Amino acid sequence: MCRTHANQEIPQEERNALVDLFNNTKGDQWKVSWDLESPIHTWKGVEVKDNHVVGLTLFMNNLDGVLPESMGKLKYLTQLNLAFNSLTGVLPKDIVKLKNLKVLRLEMNRIKGSLPEGIGGMKRLEVLSMFNNFLSGPIPDTFGNLTNLKELNLSSNNLKGIIPKSIGNLTQLEALGLFENNLEGNIPSEMGNLTHLKELVLANNQLGGEIPTEFGQLASLQVLQLQNNRFDSYTGLKLMDTKQFLVFDTDDKTLTPRFNDIHFERSRMADTKFEDDNENE
Repeated sequence: MCRTHANQEIPQEERNALVDLFNNTKGDQWKVSWDLESPIHTWKGVEVKDNHVVGLTLFMNNLDGVLPESMGKLKYLTQLNLAFNSLTGVLPKDIVKLKNLKVLRLEMNRIKGSLPEGIGGMKRLEVLSMFNNFLSGPIPDTFGNLTNLKELNLSSNNLKGIIPKSIGNLTQLEALGLFENNLEGNIPSEMGNLTHLKELVLANNQLGGEIPTEFGQLASLQVLQLQNNRFDSYTGLKLMDTKQFLVFDTDDKTLTPRFNDIHFERSRMADTKFEDDNENE
């Protein structure tokens, strides 16, 4: 394959977006850099299918800088994993144009600003993980449109406001992490609809009121962490089958004795500081 042809294996605007990412995040200092003269399919972490970029995995690769607005041009992307880097600044507003994205992993960076309202249009998303960043503002109500989500992890940010009722629409959700934010108000009773949920981590917030009685419907739940909030009542938890739990943490001392004999590892989603199970991707 001649070199000129090699560089045309994807549309020019997609190639330009990759080069923008390289230039914006000090590509020459990445752990594994790209040779911009080589065919694109040889670039680390770039997956090409049918002449389009469908995957971009630069996990733990020393990306340092701001994601460029042109990321929105990679509209065939189904996987974007830039976790465990030094990305700063705000999310590009055009990231919501990535309508084919199934996996968005940006955890363990330094991204700030609010989550875009338009995120609700990314309806194919199955994994959205942005824990350990500096996100602020509310959780957009439009999250309720992401009905294919299986994992949503926004733990360890600076998010404020309430948990939107629309979260109850995410009936495929298996793991929800909102640990260590500034969320307040009541837990919406609609969360009782999340019957596939195995992990629910809401610890270290300002949540209050009562635990919804609808929590009794969460029969798949194995990990529940609610400690360090401001709840008035834990009655809703008494409707749950406590035998189902692997990890169970609340501030209600009347509920905890039955777990005292078991020493649990911390939950995967709460212990975000050490989550590196993708290290060998």
